[in-house]
Amino acid sequence: MVQENYSAIIIGSGLAGLYSAIKLSQVMPNGKILMVTKCELGESNSRYAQGGIVGVLKENTADSVASHVSDTLNAGAGLSDFNVVKYISEKSNDVIHDLINLGVPFDRDENGELLFTLEGAHSVRRILHCNGDATGRGIEKRLSELVAQNEQIILKENTIAVEILKENDACKGVVLFDGSNYSVAFSNVVVLATGGIGQLYKNTTNPQCATGDGFALAYNAGAILQDMEFVQFHPTALAVQGEDANHLISESVRGEGAILVDENGKPFMQKYHELKDLAPRDVVARANFEEMKLSGKDYVFLNATVIPKEVQEKRFPSISAMCLKNNIDMTKDFIPVHPAAHYFMGGIKVNYDGRTSIKGLFALGEVSSTGLQGANRLASNSLLECVVSAYAMSEFVQKNIDDELIEMSDELNKVLKKYSQELGFIEYDTDVLKSELQSLMWDGVGIIRSEASLKDAQSRLNDLKSQFLRNEKCLSVQEYEFKNMSTVAQLIITSALQRKESRGAHYREDYPMTKEIAEHNCIIKEQGELSFVR
Repeated sequence: MVQENYSAIIIGSGLAGLYSAIKLSQVMPNGKILMVTKCELGESNSRYAQGGIVGVLKENTADSVASHVSDTLNAGAGLSDFNVVKYISEKSNDVIHDLINLGVPFDRDENGELLFTLEGAHSVRRILHCNGDATGRGIEKRLSELVAQNEQIILKENTIAVEILKENDACKGVVLFDGSNYSVAFSNVVVLATGGIGQLYKNTTNPQCATGDGFALAYNAGAILQDMEFVQFHPTALAVQGEDANHLISESVRGEGAILVDENGKPFMQKYHELKDLAPRDVVARANFEEMKLSGKDYVFLNATVIPKEVQEKRFPSISAMCLKNNIDMTKDFIPVHPAAHYFMGGIKVNYDGRTSIKGLFALGEVSSTGLQGANRLASNSLLECVVSAYAMSEFVQKNIDDELIEMSDELNKVLKKYSQELGFIEYDTDVLKSELQSLMWDGVGIIRSEASLKDAQSRLNDLKSQFLRNEKCLSVQEYEFKNMSTVAQLIITSALQRKESRGAHYREDYPMTKEIAEHNCIIKEQGELSFVR
């Protein structure tokens, strides 16, 4: 098995991973940084982020840190950490300008001034965007170019991390698998930037790679995970058949004036929240779900015809093109939409700079739980969290971690032995297994939950897991993905059963009230079993 030492290892190539690689190369000028991605460079949730990135910038005099902090705390439903929220908001000015200096092309007006838009539950316009509605792609494209040009950064594509290596309770590297061969990458700095869990659900805006790998890696390594019950369902995914199914219709469309209507063209959000169509995402998603039940259809409509054509063309070129491809003219037709799994608020418990409960292991972006998002993410805060935490992580590494060689020990060698052993050949149809898991999660652990639905999902998951007999080593990347998906599904279901209240994106019809005191659910793997910790 090939073994190599690196100054730092980054798992994932979305915004958090790309920016981490760039910042680490700056603070480790002689370092060798490995970036591992299961797909190809830049294929991630970040690429599909349309709405934008929050920036509390000095030039936007209508905004303030206090205002952004207030909006974030309100959306977070009691589980956001005030100090983390304030830190990330305060740092946004420096980090956004660092992105600008790196060449990220944020949209500007005819005078060259940055443009800001509005999204749900924000009190002022503070969202920066690229190419109208292709912000994630715009940022990712520029950072990918910089990573590809950087001789310090070594890229391994189409490779999955299958285990975190530990010695004396500290992270020492990862085991990698490219579909044919295993290898070992050693480092005192391992950064998980693996994104979310959207592929655990039948309807999702996330790409195929979002199978929850980082959560499973950290859990199996003994890291603490937090608030795993909080799945955000975006209210407006395109409700069509075929390859464009569940394409995201950005919240910015509602920010520019579009309204949700029933099949008769009648607005309905006023029945559910005083902010109507710009209410927090959990409220809008549940409203859409309820209206779908009333109509018996699997969609409601978004009326964007109220937005002037010239605004649509400038702000939403990608969405307009996607709709036209499906014979929907946004200037004339209502857009059929429904909720879909979009973002994961829970994750690996970390500090604002990505430090986990395991020394040397960091987690950034959607795979982490910093305390920013709380029980319900505020729109466009996720990309900001990626870059601010990555920036802070690089500063911590520069000050506190030495770049030293790691040698094979008896303890590490013992762990690696299983990867050289032969597996009995059993052919699993992972497509069928994944599809069944996605259905049970959508049916029982979706937008509206109950004790009965969660226990039914638990039973169906146990039956599914009993059909899959790989405990450690697998034969293919797809098998590792399913193993990770089933692990994370178990964590979500168990945490959802534990939280006997409704809070933020976690809504239980048998416990519709919110408790007065907000508490986190923290879990850890101890002696092979899931345990809750305080």
